[in-house]
Amino acid sequence: MVDSDAGRAPTAAVSVADVAAFLQTKVIGPADAGRLALRDLVDDSRVLRPGDAYVAIPGTRWHGLDFENEAVAAGAVLAISDRPSSVLPTLIVDNPRAVVGPLAAWFHQRPSRRVRVFGVTGTNGKTSTAHFIEAGLAAAGECTGLISGARIQGPNWGLIPTRTTPEAATLQRTLAHFHREGVSACAVEVSSHAIAQRRVDGTKFRAMAFTNLSHDHLDYHGTMQAYFATKASMFTSDRTQIAVVNVDDAHGARLASNTTVPTWTCSTVDPSADVYAEDVVCTESGSRFTACTPAGTAGVCLQTLGPHQVSNAVVALTSLIADGIDPIAAAEGVSFLTAITGRCKPVHAGQRFTAIVDYMHNTAGQRTLLPYLRQLTKRRLILVVGASGSRDPSKRRPLGQVAATYADTVIVTDESPEDDDPAVLRRDVLAGARRARHAHVIEEPNRHRALELAVSAARPGDVLVVAGRGSDTTLRRGSHTSHFDDHAQLHQIITAAIGTRGPTAAELARRGRATTSVWVRNSPGTSRE
Repeated sequence: MVDSDAGRAPTAAVSVADVAAFLQTKVIGPADAGRLALRDLVDDSRVLRPGDAYVAIPGTRWHGLDFENEAVAAGAVLAISDRPSSVLPTLIVDNPRAVVGPLAAWFHQRPSRRVRVFGVTGTNGKTSTAHFIEAGLAAAGECTGLISGARIQGPNWGLIPTRTTPEAATLQRTLAHFHREGVSACAVEVSSHAIAQRRVDGTKFRAMAFTNLSHDHLDYHGTMQAYFATKASMFTSDRTQIAVVNVDDAHGARLASNTTVPTWTCSTVDPSADVYAEDVVCTESGSRFTACTPAGTAGVCLQTLGPHQVSNAVVALTSLIADGIDPIAAAEGVSFLTAITGRCKPVHAGQRFTAIVDYMHNTAGQRTLLPYLRQLTKRRLILVVGASGSRDPSKRRPLGQVAATYADTVIVTDESPEDDDPAVLRRDVLAGARRARHAHVIEEPNRHRALELAVSAARPGDVLVVAGRGSDTTLRRGSHTSHFDDHAQLHQIITAAIGTRGPTAAELARRGRATTSVWVRNSPGTSRE
């Protein structure tokens, strides 16, 4: 099921005339069109059902009305767009994206006024922090919901999303479904694209949390200043009641000093923050620390891997405590969470080396996680990495360089090329990896074979990491899509390979298409950069 079809259920009777009055526009079409009853608002022609209003949004490649005939065939009775439909009664608005969020919130009786919504935004850590918040809410006795890039989940119901934050109509429908199912509070991951595209308009957040900001998505936002401004726009009184800000991040410190709503700061190093972590210890099985809060201290024992999860957990705890939730209950909740799909998630298939799948897709994420992974082994760190297409091309070479600075073996492969030439994507990552002059670098375009190569090279005590896609299970090459689950594929390959001999370093060198040095084992350092 795609996220556009989430939580469909009849709503209170709303007519075309009611929607026209809300939008302050007139119905273009038959004189009696205003009396038509609407079942739902939908912005994806593929999931329309009889009685739906079709919100036809202009996009970069297609206009929603390019699919108006499909909408009619599916049973749509109204179009809402910036131009008239030739086959449906239409409500014309200047900017459909600008109105669909508030319209959908009104249509579904403003569900964010009935369900406390905890938002999380930032470059890295959004998904993990949202999962931590949901776990803390559940431990405090709340009936919970979760809307993240990894999954959308409520009571006895869940689905795999197609984007980090749903489109506005889907978001409001999902929140309304949560309310009907008794959800009292939920966590929502909020991407910068969602903010800029106004998908979260119409949602009133109980708390909005900021994790960090680093170089990413500049293909979309243009500059870091514009990227920061997009994130910062969520921290105003018309968006949220409470701001929660990680001040370990320089952009976070700047944000915290300029918010116009009650603001809680958090940190893993600064005891002057409202909530901070002390006595932090990270091991191969998780992390432990003491959360110091205005309501007292609480011990936290994270089962999720990586020092970055301490920061994410502290942001989540601060969001919960700012809402009045007991810190002990919140700490128990985040400690109970065993794993987050695609976020430093181990693969256990009986192998004698450590295997991990992680979303790590930018240099900030690499510099946070790779030093920790180096500490897990005195042997080799093997890293499978690539670059997705239709993204900021300036990320590619640094991605390869940082990967090869920390890893002993880097296997460069395809992720989702989208409309870009995959050979060019690999070329740029390979160029960065060669520049590091540290790792043995191999090019293998086929992702399955790249994972096989990594597994065959792994020896007892090594750490093997497949990076970049995390919980994403779809490979996209132009208009073609295929299913590929990194975690499941890696588990299958390891299971098949157990007991077989992997290639020697010389064999690897013959297979590699680009090599700088062979099996250099010295660590480049473990401090956070």
